[in-house]
Amino acid sequence: MLVTACGRICMARKTINVSTVLAGQRLGIKEVDDGIWLVSFMHYDVGYMDLEQRTLQTIDNPFGTRLSPMS
Repeated sequence: MLVTACGRICMARKTINVSTVLAGQRLGIKEVDDGIWLVSFMHYDVGYMDLEQRTLQTIDNPFGTRLSPMS
């Protein structure tokens, strides 16, 4: 999904404000619950989008260290 020049994404005739910092960038989205979408940039999960409320709730420190599962 492409972020517009004004920092929004459009989905199902609804617009959600993301950030002008990401203008022109592609975001990945994946539905994780009914109407709730996980938003990713590159390999980082950055937040959850609620399509009904038209909001984006960011994840605390999405670029911080990741814990890898022990094998």
